[in-house]
Amino acid sequence: MHRNLSQLILLACMTVAADAGIAAPTAEEVVSAFKTAGLEAEKPTRMGPKDYGMAPYVCKGVRFLIPSLGEDSGGRVFVCSAEADRDAIARYYQDLGRRTAMLFSWVFVKGSIVVQLNGDLEEQAAEKYRLAVP
Repeated sequence: MHRNLSQLILLACMTVAADAGIAAPTAEEVVSAFKTAGLEAEKPTRMGPKDYGMAPYVCKGVRFLIPSLGEDSGGRVFVCSAEADRDAIARYYQDLGRRTAMLFSWVFVKGSIVVQLNGDLEEQAAEKYRLAVP
């Protein structure tokens, strides 16, 4: 009986240790990965409730600029602790583009991360951002 309990405790400790080593990057680290890949990701700014506008206020967000798209154009990186929150924020931006092409944006989901980029960005350039997400 004690042997089984010891094995369960050992397995639980190994699982916790493994999970601790695979921490999701922060939104700032994702933006840094963009810059490391040679992509534009300027003036990263943490987002607060007012920065979300009509989007659901879920996940931890950072907004950054892509100067080549013009003043105040860029993207957002969200890191979510819950799958439902990740899906809600991704769906919000995807649905905007479905309602009207004027509001189209590139939306990428990888694990707990959602990246939303201005739709004026060329598809090939957007793909480079997608590939740079750690």
